Amino acid sequence: MGRVVDLETAAAMTVAARRAGKTVALANGAFDLLHVGHVRYLKGARALADVLVVAVNSDLSVRRAKGPGRPIIGEDERAELVAAIDGVDWVVVFGDDTVVEVIRRLQPDLQVKGTDYSPESIPERDVVLAYGGRVVIAGDPKDHSTTALVGRLKKERG
Repeated sequence: MGRVVDLETAAAMTVAARRAGKTVALANGAFDLLHVGHVRYLKGARALADVLVVAVNSDLSVRRAKGPGRPIIGEDERAELVAAIDGVDWVVVFGDDTVVEVIRRLQPDLQVKGTDYSPESIPERDVVLAYGGRVVIAGDPKDHSTTALVGRLKKERG
């Protein structure tokens, strides 16, 4: 079995990990045009737990959030790239506009967001706290973004 799995498989594996006494963290994002900020965020998330599951937005959910022309890289390839990062245990692709249903199904010990959030501004915070999980921030300052990278590429091609 690969490291890119469906939600039910990820749920079964997270239950087994917790039964083995391991902590589970969930990180999420579009991860379109993977860059160093993504890697630092995921490495930071992994440092907080024994197991890291990453939820990658589907192509349709990225398009709804980012607009036409996005994502640049398709969901299968984005998921494969994220899964190749050392420390990422499993990757799931989700199609909703928020990661709430993934959180409800996996009930990770930690929901990890990047430094463009504060613990109080994490949209899924109430869902995570309701079952006894924690929300945390990881990664370096938000100095990198796919949107900025796309803008720079367009300008250079100009």
